[in-house]
Amino acid sequence: MKNNPYIPIESKLLDIIRESPNIKTFRLELKNGFSFKAGQFVELTVPGIGEAPFTPSSSPFKKDLLELTIMNVGRVTQSLFNLKIGDTVGLRGPYGNEYPLSEFENKEILIVGGGVGLAPLRALFLSLVNNIDRYRKVLFCCGAKTPSDLIYKTPLLDKWQKLDKRINFRITVDKADQAWTGQVGLVTCTLENLGLDLGNSVAIVCGPPIMMKFTTFRLLDLGFRAEQLYLSMEKNMSCGIGKCGHCRIGRFYVCKDGPVFRYDRIKNYPAIWD
Repeated sequence: MKNNPYIPIESKLLDIIRESPNIKTFRLELKNGFSFKAGQFVELTVPGIGEAPFTPSSSPFKKDLLELTIMNVGRVTQSLFNLKIGDTVGLRGPYGNEYPLSEFENKEILIVGGGVGLAPLRALFLSLVNNIDRYRKVLFCCGAKTPSDLIYKTPLLDKWQKLDKRINFRITVDKADQAWTGQVGLVTCTLENLGLDLGNSVAIVCGPPIMMKFTTFRLLDLGFRAEQLYLSMEKNMSCGIGKCGHCRIGRFYVCKDGPVFRYDRIKNYPAIWD
């Protein structure tokens, strides 16, 4: 008898980390060999409330726990934010397609993210770091509305920038406070003078739809080809297994055919930016 794909497995909350005023990272206990690849997503259930899809933000190479970085935007996420360490949630998945890391090998990699879009990019970044000798260079451009909205502050500002000479960061905020000494402006401002070999590069973009739209167009203006761009869409996913149809983009289902898409596959569908 096949397992019911709609029935989640139980998972205990090991820790809850406040990243910003409206974003928290939930650390979950993993059992029975649960694993994922960077870019895939899971369905997280709050018992008695409902479920929603989220992309893991932890390293896929850590098999004993799973981290989900979540913004409080609705009924399910509000219920998540009310949970305490030791509470039980449901987990099913992983679903969808991962970032094609084998296609990134021996290339220069540009990662561009904003807001809670840094969550799946964190899993990607940690995957790259785990095998950094396979890649020529990693440039991570990220932004937030304000310094207080910048997530993963400690590793981002104090640890990740010192990992390897092949790894570089450009960090910006839309609006600075008195303590901020970094760049001010939209994340697209970080894309000047990239210093990349565009003929041997790929770019990965994740964030709010409007940010992804203008970042994609800017990268095309800079000389990237559509087949060099990878977008994490995560559009209107619900069931996670291609049955409800809510996440359809043209002939694609985001949950089954994505959420990672190469831009040339979906660029002719105007609804991707909605």
